[in-house]
Amino acid sequence: MDVMLLVQGACCSNQWLAAVLLSLCCLLPSCLPAGQSVDFPGTAVENLVVRKGDTAVLRCYLEDGASKGAWLNRSSIIFAGGDKWSVDPRVSIATANKREYSLQIQNVDVSDDGLYTCSVQTQHTPRTMQVYLTVKVSPKISHISNDIVANEGSNITLACLATGKPDPSISWRHISPSAKPFENGQYLDIYGITRDQAGEYECSAENDVSVPDVKKVKVTVNFAPTIQEIKSSGVTLGGTGFIRCESAGVPSPAFEWYKGERKLINGQQGITINSYSSRSFLNFNNVTEEHFGNYTCVAANKLGTTNASLLLNQIIEPTTTSRVSSSAPSTTQLGITGGTEVLLSCWYLVLTLSSYTSIMYLKNIVLQ
Repeated sequence: MDVMLLVQGACCSNQWLAAVLLSLCCLLPSCLPAGQSVDFPGTAVENLVVRKGDTAVLRCYLEDGASKGAWLNRSSIIFAGGDKWSVDPRVSIATANKREYSLQIQNVDVSDDGLYTCSVQTQHTPRTMQVYLTVKVSPKISHISNDIVANEGSNITLACLATGKPDPSISWRHISPSAKPFENGQYLDIYGITRDQAGEYECSAENDVSVPDVKKVKVTVNFAPTIQEIKSSGVTLGGTGFIRCESAGVPSPAFEWYKGERKLINGQQGITINSYSSRSFLNFNNVTEEHFGNYTCVAANKLGTTNASLLLNQIIEPTTTSRVSSSAPSTTQLGITGGTEVLLSCWYLVLTLSSYTSIMYLKNIVLQ
């Protein structure tokens, strides 16, 4: 009660600043006995939610007549009337009209979170307005595992840590057409990894503030080589051709070629070798008899070695034959005359028109 009388007396003598400060002192925790707080019956708390980096405007309005205002936060006075007590350059008073006494905070941060009080001092009694400022923060991935290399069958763990307000949810996705969904969480455990699980894994951190933050980690799975196919293009004497060897393995396998037990050298005996990451070609130029035989393709990396063989044979090209004449054979060429000639002519006619049984019957007649 003594405080209120002092405030009223100060206002009457135009010493409003002292009155405001005195009333604000009653609102600060440092001015109150331990364990006590000031409650303002009927005072509603307005909630203001903004994103980090935005400008927050905490609304407060003065009453008509001779009234002054002040702003304070949890532990300190920010403004008293037009006097700025805060050293924060982001803070100012927004006065769109004579009655407005709003607090403006530019580029808000999570440290600005909390309860703000606007105290309006009038000739009769102080009035307070309270605003609780909540600063939301977009999700941000702060750490993700480095690209990882593992041998097939081993266990790996991928980590993805993120910040944000509210706390973001973290999900994982394997960028693969046949990928299965994973449970949400900061850590992704893969047990007994297979070659099909190699590739990029995407971590997504998401809350309701803005679009998700996404980062990727690459997983390489090493495995021993396997030969998937060995095939010849077909070769002929004097021609060209090749044998193709297809292999899969990580790291990419190195290729070697053998004929029998002898290792082949690139560029020798009319043979050239062209090897790539997953295939090798054994090329033949001007094929000779010596080129035919059994060939073996060997693929090897640090995890193992495999081989496959193929027997290279000559392809015999079909020769061109003349068209068979359909005319009857000359009896003069056969050296047949007289009645036998007539019978043979009949036999030829039947040969072209009759069944096998008729042919055999007429043949016996001719021979008699």
